[in-house]
Amino acid sequence: MNTRRLGFAAVGLATVALLTACGTAPSGASSTGASSFCARMVTNSGGLNDRSFNQSSWAGLQTAQKDDGIDSKVLVSTTENDLQPNVSQAVESGCGFVLTVGYELAPATEAAAKANPDTDFAIVDETVDAPNVKPIVFDTAQASYLAGYLAAGVSKTGKVATFGGGNQPPVTLFMDGFSDGVDAYNAAHGASVQLLGWNKTAQDGAMTGDFEDVNKGKQQAAAFIQQGADVIMPVAGQVGEGAASAALDAGGVSIVWVDNDGYDTLPSQYQGIVLTSVIKNTESAVRDIAVSAKDGSFTNSPYIGTLKNDGVGIAPFHDLSSKVPAALSSEIDALKAKIVSGEITVSSPSAP
Repeated sequence: MNTRRLGFAAVGLATVALLTACGTAPSGASSTGASSFCARMVTNSGGLNDRSFNQSSWAGLQTAQKDDGIDSKVLVSTTENDLQPNVSQAVESGCGFVLTVGYELAPATEAAAKANPDTDFAIVDETVDAPNVKPIVFDTAQASYLAGYLAAGVSKTGKVATFGGGNQPPVTLFMDGFSDGVDAYNAAHGASVQLLGWNKTAQDGAMTGDFEDVNKGKQQAAAFIQQGADVIMPVAGQVGEGAASAALDAGGVSIVWVDNDGYDTLPSQYQGIVLTSVIKNTESAVRDIAVSAKDGSFTNSPYIGTLKNDGVGIAPFHDLSSKVPAALSSEIDALKAKIVSGEITVSSPSAP
């Protein structure tokens, strides 16, 4: 759910421009040069280094700062109580562009946009209907379909699994696509690979209830492994690292990461178990939209990332390339082409 990213190298630069939740801006701006246009970003309560959309969104603003002269700072939320004050502080900065990340920030973003009609806003992974708010959303089901097909194709046990942090559209969209990909593999190969953790028809499945508690992810993944799953896709932000830990401990189990390439963003000990990642190209979308706010071409028309516009995709197989038969890889390439052309439609109640 498109692999242009800065990974940890970009996020490491965050220390130059970082604001703590509800804190005061540092005296020195982080711009690489004088700029009359600035941007502010507010994270959700998962914090900045979430190996997910906060991290990727900030990488996009850092690229806009480096390459386009947009002075950028981030306000980090660590609890829900930080959200509205941080949005207020971002607006009070006087910057022309304010970026918020995640559904938690929708109410504060909507209120701030209404009160500040001359400021351009964008929100990641959520839709806010206002003349000066641009939703940045991704049809991750398209890329997850490919990942589900891949997972079913490499599974030795005939069981794969997925779980989420919460039953919310940006989460379940991944899971719906993954489910359809497993079904497609079964139909194409006369197989009976079983998906644990998600029932697309019922729109219900395994949820940890948050996006921060790594231990919950490890417990959930361990339960799936005990049931025989040998490929697991966590859709739960930092919680997913617990799934990686359980997979590493078990041996013979791989994971599918989401949002960015887990091979690059997870601790290096997990590189050998990352089968692929469903990537959202948040970085490029954020950079382009920030530039549009600067040059006056900003609109509130939603940005929808798809396979066709490279807004979503799957990462390389990296260390596990040898585990993916050439024929299976070719099938996945062909499926991608059919989705791009419209020959295959990947549907979900959560599709943007």
